[in-house]
Amino acid sequence: MNTICINKKTITPSKIVCVGRNYYAHISELNNEIPDQMVLFSKPNSAISHELNSYHQEPVHYEGELAFVFENGRFSAVGFGFDLTKRALQSQLKKKSLPWERAKSFNGSAVFSEFISIENIDPSLSFALSINGVVAQQGNLELMIHSPEKILKEIQSFMHLEDGDIVMTGTPKGVGVLESGDVYQVLIKNDQEILLEQQWIAQ
Repeated sequence: MNTICINKKTITPSKIVCVGRNYYAHISELNNEIPDQMVLFSKPNSAISHELNSYHQEPVHYEGELAFVFENGRFSAVGFGFDLTKRALQSQLKKKSLPWERAKSFNGSAVFSEFISIENIDPSLSFALSINGVVAQQGNLELMIHSPEKILKEIQSFMHLEDGDIVMTGTPKGVGVLESGDVYQVLIKNDQEILLEQQWIAQ
């Protein structure tokens, strides 16, 4: 089973629950419709990776997101996650009204930073993803259609979360093709401090 780190401690999530279409600008950039209800899908433990691979049977697109770890009935840690997507395959599946798993839940499709423990979710929490030193994506709670609290409530209305499970909260605008050799750096902060910085080189 694949693992993540919280404050240098290793844990094993049973699954990842993801929110789709949670930023208006991202919905617009992909020419999608605004959904009537929250869009949720899941990834298995086998999707978790620490390596950023740009190719998996076809070129892969990146989607950067704030991610939370669930524990003891609440979100207890925050980090950053790449929701990697086979965009061409996903488009084909959507046209046929078929599920997305083959395009979203493949091995290595969820790449995470380290996570840090939090007592509560600061309203000023935000992230910035830079590629080769240029900011490509910026997201925060204010821009989200559904807040982390609302997301958790909706998931728990129909699905049980195990301690250690991860919830990804959706991506803002600025998604694109993952390019081998590019340097991807994320910064998570609130109004008071920088909480996390991490870097990957895409393979």
